[in-house]
Amino acid sequence: MKAKSSIPVLRIDDFQIDLQSDSSIQYHEIFGSRLIEKAHQHDFFLFLLFENGGGTHTIDFITHDVSGHQLHLLFPGQVHTWNLTGDTRAFQLMISKRIFEIFANSLRYDLILYQKNPVLALSASAFEQIMYEFKAIQTELSLEPRLWDIISSRCRIIAQMASREAEDKFTGLTAYQSKPILVDYLSLIDMNFRQQRSVTFYADKLNITPNYLNILCKKHFHTSATSFIHNRLILEAKRLLLTSKNSVKEISYELGFYDLAYFSKFFKTQTGASPREFRLPL
Repeated sequence: MKAKSSIPVLRIDDFQIDLQSDSSIQYHEIFGSRLIEKAHQHDFFLFLLFENGGGTHTIDFITHDVSGHQLHLLFPGQVHTWNLTGDTRAFQLMISKRIFEIFANSLRYDLILYQKNPVLALSASAFEQIMYEFKAIQTELSLEPRLWDIISSRCRIIAQMASREAEDKFTGLTAYQSKPILVDYLSLIDMNFRQQRSVTFYADKLNITPNYLNILCKKHFHTSATSFIHNRLILEAKRLLLTSKNSVKEISYELGFYDLAYFSKFFKTQTGASPREFRLPL
């Protein structure tokens, strides 16, 4: 996948219709075809509930098929595009980071698991229950004064129902449940990948040996511990190449590579394209 750089990060205020209202939570409906060709990021969290429809939704460079009775979760900083068909009927809740942090713990599993599995297929009953909460939030947002405690509580309910639906659908969830240290490993990588690329660093933080960490990764995911670090670096490199105006050299420095040639070689080895090729238009 290739795209131009200099794509903006959209703020929740950019979607605000009533400039006199608080934009912390917004409700929008999507009826009919929609096309976003240029990848962009948001600075807010998004619940996207599909009643009907088709097409594709690409999140962090992974393309997901859209169908009815799906719930998509999009976190701040993730890159996305979509191409939705004419029969699409969907509902969005845009939630500021400040409000999201209040109920984020209602998503029962580590947030990184939802980022790796952002599309949830819902049972018919789960869809109806979540749809009810969406509509209740829409109603509350139309009232004056708005009762934000009610809105926040309904967001918490949606998060809890999403977690219940996720339990049987998350890739690798059994492994994460049997070995919670693997979730800790992914979380540590997410916090430190710009500065630390050594498995030894993470193993020390987890109080295990690098060899045992590698054994766990290979046993449960059939890949090395190092590959998780490299995958996170490549994801962030792709995000920056699409959304930043910085030069490739500046991006390489931001990711802790102080040799541009080495960064370019690393990126091409992992993706098959150089950073500059990745930025080229289709």
